[in-house]
Amino acid sequence: MVINSTPETIQVNGTNFQPADRILSIQSHVSYGYVGGKAAVFPLQCIGYDVDAVNTVNFSNHTGYGLFGGTRTSPEDLTSIFRMMDEIGLLSPRRLLTGYIPNAAAMEVIKELAQKLKSRNPHLIYLMDPVLGDSGKLYVSQDVIPIYKEMLSFATIITPNWFEVETLTGVSLLSQNALRNALSILHKHVQHVVISSIPLQPWLSDVIPENMQPPASTNDQQAYLLCISSSCTIGSNSHSTVHARLVPLIPGYFSGVGDLFSALTLGHFNPSPTPSGGKLHPATQTPLSFAVAAALHKTHSILEFTNTFAAQLPPEDRTTTDDEWDAAEPIRKLKRMKARELRLVQGQHILREEWREGQGKDLQFWDGFWDSS
Repeated sequence: MVINSTPETIQVNGTNFQPADRILSIQSHVSYGYVGGKAAVFPLQCIGYDVDAVNTVNFSNHTGYGLFGGTRTSPEDLTSIFRMMDEIGLLSPRRLLTGYIPNAAAMEVIKELAQKLKSRNPHLIYLMDPVLGDSGKLYVSQDVIPIYKEMLSFATIITPNWFEVETLTGVSLLSQNALRNALSILHKHVQHVVISSIPLQPWLSDVIPENMQPPASTNDQQAYLLCISSSCTIGSNSHSTVHARLVPLIPGYFSGVGDLFSALTLGHFNPSPTPSGGKLHPATQTPLSFAVAAALHKTHSILEFTNTFAAQLPPEDRTTTDDEWDAAEPIRKLKRMKARELRLVQGQHILREEWREGQGKDLQFWDGFWDSS
C-alpha cells in the first residue's frame, strides 16, 4: 500500500499533475515553538497538502512554559472567518482537522461548521482530535465534554489518548474487558478510532500478543506506550479490526506530539475501497492501521531527533523537572521548554519520507482481541 490521496489528474502543457487535497485545520497557534497548528500545518505541507489554518487561540508560546501571552479567538470571530470563507468560495476542504478548542461557545461554532461541511460533502474525511487533557488532568472546561460527544458522529477518525478515551466513554481502562467496552462505545458513533497512547501497565502487558511484547532488554526501567488502531465496517454487526504497536517512552516533557501525530494520521489516511464483500481482511493492514503506522513512526522519529538535540545542549538548558526548583527559578523551566520544542524544520527529511507497508514499523494485527477470556 502506498498513499494516494489525490485521485483526480489535471494536465498542464502536456504534463499530468495531481492537485493536492485541501485540508482545513482548526486548532491553537503559537508564535514561538511547535504545538497545535504549528505542529500540524508544516508536516502536512511536507507530504503534499494545501492547508488552510484557522486559529482557536493566538498565544506567544505554549502554556507549558508557565508564562504566556495572547488571546483566545472569540466564537464571533470564528463565525466571521468561516462565513467569509464560505461567501467567497474558499470553504470546500476535502479533509478537516480539529484540535484544541478552548471553550464550549467556540466548540458550538466548530460543531456547526463540521455538520455543514459533512452535509455538503458526505465523503469529507474529518479527523477530530478531542483535546481534553492528559495524565488525569483536564485542559478544558467540563462543558466542552458533552459537545465533543455530540460531534463524534461527524468524525471519520478520532485520536484520543487513554485519558480522553476514559473521559468520553466513562470507562476506566484497567483491563482488556474495559478496553473492549470503551472501543465498542466509541464505534457506535465513529468508524475509525485511534487510541494514541496507553502506558504499558502490568494488566496490558499480560494481554497483548507475544509479537507485540517489548524486546528482551537489560534495562528493566524502560517504559513503553501502546498505540491502538481500530476500524469497523459501517452497517456490520461484526467486531472492529484492531492493530497495535509499542514504542519506547522517551523521558521528558515534549509539547505538540499529539498534534503532530493526528496531522500525520490524517495526511497518510487513504480510504481505499475495502476488499471484496465489504469486509476487512483481519490479518492485513487496514487504511487506518497503515496511516497510524506512518504517523507513529514519523512522530517517534521526530521525538528522538529532538531529544538528541536537547541532550547536546549545555547542562543549564536541559535541567530535569523539579517543581520546587522551577517555582524558585522560573528560568529553569523556560530554558527546558525551549530546548524541547519539536525540531520539525530540521527533521523535515523524516516527515517527507515516503511510507510503504512492510518497512518493519507496521502496526500488528491483534489476533483474538475480541475473544472472551
